[in-house]
Parts: sequence; C-alpha cells; structure tokens
Amino acid sequence: MTTEQATGPILVLNGPNLNMLGTRQPEIYGADTLDDVVALCERTAARFDRRIIAFQSNHEGALIDRIHQARGEVSAIVINPGGLTHTSVALRDALVIPEVPIVEVHISNVHAREEFRHHSFVSPIATAVIAGLGVQGYAAAIEYLSKP
Repeated sequence: MTTEQATGPILVLNGPNLNMLGTRQPEIYGADTLDDVVALCERTAARFDRRIIAFQSNHEGALIDRIHQARGEVSAIVINPGGLTHTSVALRDALVIPEVPIVEVHISNVHAREEFRHHSFVSPIATAVIAGLGVQGYAAAIEYLSKP
C-alpha cells in the first residue's frame, strides 16, 4: 500500500435497507441509525487523521456506480452490502475495480442466521470480514484499515 493509499479517504458503503437502521428489526440490528454509524465512522477515522466518504443506496446500480467513481479516489472500502452480499456477482465484480483493501462488515452474525445468509460473494475478495460486532464492526474495520 502506498503512503497515499494509507492516508486517503475510506469509502463506507451501505447497501439495501441499511437506511432503516434503528427501526428495522432492532432486536437483530440494534437501535443505532445509519447517521449514528456514519458518525461513529467519522470519529474513528479522525483518531487516525483519516476521513470517510459515506454512501448508502437501496439500488445495486447506484452502489456499483459509486464503486467505479472510487477508483483513484479512496484508499480503502468498508462495505456492508446488506442482502446483496448473498446475491450480487455484479457488486463483487465492481469491488475489485478500485484495487484497494476491502473490509466486509455485517452488524449481525450472518453465520448464526438463516442458511442463505451464510454465503457471500464479497468475502472471497475482501481483505477481512467482520460479522456480529454490531455497529462497532464498522469502527473495527476503519481502525484496521488505518493502522500502518
């Protein structure tokens, strides 16, 4: 990783339904909102003199377009693909385009849930996968990506 990559912005992507955090199944996803998650990411990044670029969409194409735009713009990607984790080859293919480290984050422990959630198209290309830490998984991902 170059110095620029080690200090450049981190793209924090959130996929479908994550805009409903705090109200959608709080027994699984907790009470924190997406705004809370973004604020946590900003605070964590600031501890390392980093910044984040946050983006959420319920539309696969919008996420792919944002990933394409990230090439040459960001040093790393933290992504919670939501339900697209288990279904989207197109999202997986887009994630290799920026050629930066990727950390896949899931708020819940997807491996302790329904069988269909056990497969991820993103995990094989991710540098790391964090699942089951709640929203603290985002902070752990940013810290991991920010340490030399």
